[in-house]
Amino acid sequence: MPGLVHVTTTINGNEVNFLCEPRQSLLECLRDVLGMTGTKEGCNDGNCGACTVMFDGRIVTSCLVLGVEAQGKEITTIEGLATPQGLHPMQQAFLEQAALQCGICTPGFIMASKALLDQEPDADEHRIRHWLAGNLCRCTGYDKIIRAVLQAEETMKASK
Repeated sequence: MPGLVHVTTTINGNEVNFLCEPRQSLLECLRDVLGMTGTKEGCNDGNCGACTVMFDGRIVTSCLVLGVEAQGKEITTIEGLATPQGLHPMQQAFLEQAALQCGICTPGFIMASKALLDQEPDADEHRIRHWLAGNLCRCTGYDKIIRAVLQAEETMKASK
């Protein structure tokens, strides 16, 4: 097929090959090409954070990254957090604190929160709120989300 680019990348620890158009976003490639629908499309212009993924160790809004930029990179999506043993502590805390409703923003909040605690395992509420300022939620309000992140922080510290 003319105009398609072959991309080889690592997603959630697995080598993945796919074809995409040079103009396609990573979000489109994840959802439409690879069928990984855990990453959500919110605004499609980088303002809501719903499509947040880890991209070579840093969080990015996947709607603003081209799929071809994934070549040789390591990507972690919401699908990559749980293990056969169970949910990641961040996912579990979001469930226990009822920090979700419609689910559109949830994967982005979870990925961003996990990234924060990976870098700053002792983040306080102020730091969490600042870090998550790029993620928007229209349903829950933010208190339950902050409580979930603080709960996950304690769980993650206890498991080390």
